[in-house]
Amino acid sequence: MKKKAFPISMTVLWGIVFTTAMHNLTLGICMGLLMGIAFGLFDSGEYDYRFDGAAGDANSFCDSLKSDKRDRVPPFIIRRLSGDERQAALDLAWVVFSEYESPDYPAEGTEEFRKCLHDEGYLSGLHYYGTFDGEKLIGEIAIRPDRKHICFFFVDGRYHRRGIGTRMFRRLVEDYPYETITLNSSPYGLPFYKAIGFIPTDEEKTVNGIRFTPMKYEG
Repeated sequence: MKKKAFPISMTVLWGIVFTTAMHNLTLGICMGLLMGIAFGLFDSGEYDYRFDGAAGDANSFCDSLKSDKRDRVPPFIIRRLSGDERQAALDLAWVVFSEYESPDYPAEGTEEFRKCLHDEGYLSGLHYYGTFDGEKLIGEIAIRPDRKHICFFFVDGRYHRRGIGTRMFRRLVEDYPYETITLNSSPYGLPFYKAIGFIPTDEEKTVNGIRFTPMKYEG
């Protein structure tokens, strides 16, 4: 029996219908292709799939669309940082602090934070975790492991509201399961920390110009 090519017009029609109904272009195209194939099968018993002059099958085409969409998602990597990467984490902390947190502090508070970034006594013993976009460090957490206290938690402003801070914290918690983790939240960070499960343990305080709310997370 001679194979019959299913009509492209039918595919387009059903694609428009499903796209409108599902509000999803990829699913609409896939469903349109499958409906076009179904009509071809019902009409002749066989089909010869053609789309824009190319031969293939509908499942491969749909998979290629989904794969292309996945390829556009940045491959962020989260891992422990080495000692050689510590300075990059501290530099990122200063940049993000200066833009988003310093405005809530008096000059004394900003200077106090700057000093702690160069205080080896304060920095000694911290464990750092970082998030990378390719080779670029875009987020970091530093925790004092003996006290389970987070000292730094910053994400590059260009990557805010993309779930990076949440994912980074979940990675840290993997190394401290069932532990109580504490931190002192800035006014800017308070809504975020509440959203990922921290609760305040006291009222806001101010020490050396640094405004903070003590918080804890029960693992």
